[in-house]
Amino acid sequence: YELLFAPGTYGTSSNPLNFQAGYYTSVSGLGRSPTDVVINGSIDVYNQCSGTVCNATTNFWRSVSNLTINVNTSNLGCHNAEFWAVSQAAPMRRVEINGKTTLQDYCSNPNFASGGFIADSKITGGNITSGSQQQFIIRNSQITGWSNGVWNQVFSGVAGAPAQCFPAASSCGGPYTTLPSSPVTREAPYLYTDASGNYNVFVPSVQTNTSGTSWANGATPGTSLPISTFFIANPSTSAAAINSALAGGENLILTPGIYNLSQSINVTNPDTVVLGLGFATLIPQNGIVTMQVANVPGVMISGLIFDAGTPNSPTLLQVGSSAMHNNQFAADPPTLQDVFFRIGGASAGSATNSLVVNSANVILDDIWAWRADHGNGVGWTSNTADTGVIVNGDNVTAYGLFVEHYQKFEVIWNGNGGTDIFFQNEMPYDPPSQAAWMEAPSVNGWAAFKIANTVTSFHGYGMGSYSFFNRGVSILAANAFEVPSTLPAGSLHDLLTIFLSTSGAGGITNVVNGIGGSSTSANPDKAVTVTSYP
Repeated sequence: YELLFAPGTYGTSSNPLNFQAGYYTSVSGLGRSPTDVVINGSIDVYNQCSGTVCNATTNFWRSVSNLTINVNTSNLGCHNAEFWAVSQAAPMRRVEINGKTTLQDYCSNPNFASGGFIADSKITGGNITSGSQQQFIIRNSQITGWSNGVWNQVFSGVAGAPAQCFPAASSCGGPYTTLPSSPVTREAPYLYTDASGNYNVFVPSVQTNTSGTSWANGATPGTSLPISTFFIANPSTSAAAINSALAGGENLILTPGIYNLSQSINVTNPDTVVLGLGFATLIPQNGIVTMQVANVPGVMISGLIFDAGTPNSPTLLQVGSSAMHNNQFAADPPTLQDVFFRIGGASAGSATNSLVVNSANVILDDIWAWRADHGNGVGWTSNTADTGVIVNGDNVTAYGLFVEHYQKFEVIWNGNGGTDIFFQNEMPYDPPSQAAWMEAPSVNGWAAFKIANTVTSFHGYGMGSYSFFNRGVSILAANAFEVPSTLPAGSLHDLLTIFLSTSGAGGITNVVNGIGGSSTSANPDKAVTVTSYP
C-alpha cells in the first residue's frame, strides 16, 4: 500500500491524527519539501505480540517519508510519543519530527527491537529513545540527542550525534560509531505535486562529504522529472511492455502489488529512475535474473522487494554487465535506495546470489538481503541461497548493509576503494551439521563478510555479525570477517560479534582473521569487539 498525503495539515491539537503503519505500507507526503505535509498526531509502529511476548523484531517492510510530524499522542495512553519500533526494511526518510520519539515500544514486554535506518531527517524533542534497539544507523540527519547504545549504533553525517565511543564505556556510553560526514550520498527519488497539482518525481543530486539534511538550507538540490516521462506499471503489466518502455527512454514507476515476471527487466539507458511504490514486489519465473542494469551511469532503483521464485535464479538484481575497475561513474553514480531481497518466508524460492554489483561508484543506501529464517518455504535445502551481496566494481559505497542467514559468504567484496558504513548480519540458524557448513576442509563455517585477497583498499565502520544455531548441534564459524591482512592499518573500525541466546550451541571463534576472541554459547549476549584492523 502507498498512502499519499497531499500538501496540507492533518489533525489538530484537540483531534490528532494517529495511525499505525503496517506491513507493506509506505506513508509519504506529496510536498516538494517535508514541511509541506504536516501531521498533528503520530505515525506509529508498535510491537507485535504472540501471546504474552511482544517484540519489534519482525516489523519489516514499512516506511515513512517526506512529511512533518508534530507529535500529539494525548489519547494513546502509554504510547506517549512518536513510536517507530521497527526492524530491517523499514526506513524513515526526509521526515521532520517535533516531539518525543522512540525506536522501542516500551508499552509491552520484553520489547526487543532490531532495526533500522533513518536518513535525511530532523528529529527534535530531546533524546531519541533507542532503548532495546540492537543496532541502528542514522545518516545525514539532525537530532537533539540519543539515549543509549546496545551493540552497534552508527551515525554518519548526523548533527547532534553522540561522540565516538566504541566499545561501550562508562565514560562515554555507547557503543557508538560516529563519522562527522558521509563521503558520498544521493537521497532517494520521491513523488510530489507542484503548484498546479501536476505529479512529478524529484531526483536529488549527488552530494559529497556532507552532514545534516539535504533540505536544511532550502530546497534539496536536484532535478524534477514530469510524470509524463514515466511508464506506470501495475502487476498485470507484462515484462515485455515494461522493457519496451525502458528501451524507449522512459523511466518506470511500479505501483503496489506482486509482479510475476516471465522475462528479466532490462534497464539500459543512463539516468533511468525505477521507483517502487508500496513495496512493489518482483518475483522471477523460470529461474531468470529479475532485473539487469547495464553499465551506465546515474540509474536509480528505489523502494522495491526482490522476492526469489522457483526454480532457482542465479541472481535477483545485477547492476552492471561486467566488473568496472575505474572511477568512471563518480559524478553520476548508480544508486540503490531501500532495495530489499527475500529468499523464502513469503513463498518458496531460491537464488544463488541476491545482489551483484559490477558497476563502479555505486551507492547502496539501505539494503536488506534476507534468507528467511521463518515463514513459508524455509529450510536448509528449501530456500537455498549462497550469498546476499557481491561487489565486483570499484569505489562502491554502502550505508546500512543488512545481510542475514545466507549459506556461504554473506557478503563478498571484490572491488577496490570500497566503503561500508554499518553492517548487520546474522549467520544462518539452520546448518544441520558442522560438516554441511564448511568453507574449506579445515575452516569451520563461512565468514559473514569476505574481502577478496586481491583488494588493496577498503574502509569499514560499525560492522557486526551475530550467531545462533537452532538444530541442536554445536556449529562454529572460524571468523566473522575475512580480509586481506595487507590492507592499510585501521581500514576496519568497530567490529563485533555476539552469540544471540542463552540456548543453542557453538558460535563464532574469532572476530577477524583469527583475532578478537570468541562469541559462543559460553558467553551469550556479550559483544566481542575489535576496534581497529589491521
